[in-house]
Amino acid sequence: MVWLAILCAVAGAFFLALGTQRQASAVQANTGGLSLSIGGLLRMLRNPRWVLGLLMLGAGMGLNVFALVTAPLTVVQPIGAIALVITTIVNSKDQGIRLNRITVVAITACVAGSAGFVLLAVNVTGESHTVTGTEELSTVLLLAVVVAVFLTLELSFRRRLNAFAYILGAGMLFGFVAVLVRIIGLHLFDPNGRFLANVPIFSIIAIAAAAGLGSWFVQSAYSSGPPDLVIAGLTVIDPLVGIAIGIFLLGELRPDVEPVIAIAMVGMGLVAIVGVIVLSRHHPDVLQKQEEARRRAQSAATRKP
Repeated sequence: MVWLAILCAVAGAFFLALGTQRQASAVQANTGGLSLSIGGLLRMLRNPRWVLGLLMLGAGMGLNVFALVTAPLTVVQPIGAIALVITTIVNSKDQGIRLNRITVVAITACVAGSAGFVLLAVNVTGESHTVTGTEELSTVLLLAVVVAVFLTLELSFRRRLNAFAYILGAGMLFGFVAVLVRIIGLHLFDPNGRFLANVPIFSIIAIAAAAGLGSWFVQSAYSSGPPDLVIAGLTVIDPLVGIAIGIFLLGELRPDVEPVIAIAMVGMGLVAIVGVIVLSRHHPDVLQKQEEARRRAQSAATRKP
């Protein structure tokens, strides 16, 4: 079942990549790089490109939900890095962007780090089909803190948040969403046959809040950053959050893991994180926007008396 889940996660990554690129191009064309507003998001509902992206994202999420329910978080979550390669290729062709060498190296680091983590995680994670009430409540309470922090930042410093800040918030929030999807899925397929009656109301509220705020952060990131940077952040931050919860709260890591394997997993994670940081600073689209901002600042300075 684990390998079937991996195949579904790979297929889901393709849909997520294509859906992200479609939506990002639609949002950027609508906002012109400015902050996304509620009215602007509502207008997107009439944009065929954005709606097509939404449908693709829905298909990708459906496949990912199946993977999360049938395999450990530590195996499924990092596979999304494949979406980064697809998004980068599609976006560079669509926007006519020539990727520089540093960007290619950064993308390679993201994918290699995540792929290495998956190969190691397959052999060191145990099948955990039960989640205690305490584990579930602890996850929801921790999520409540994260939602409160990022909602406060959005309301207080909305004009100052850049694409990377939105990516960080979205990645953390969707990491919790992935965990709750797995927990709720286990409740629904519990042999007792109670289905929805097994799911606590606080888990439903928590996943709705995290998914809603996370989706807003993703759309806001589209308006100020390239889609491949958004995907890079999500495919590294999201899995790291999900994996950390899976290990420390849900007990998915086997107790007999050898130190060298644990060190290798940490190393692979660091390689992927460094790749995202480098990408956020050296992507051609980011450099172009920085240059445009510098020119506007110089032009404004010369017009002052």
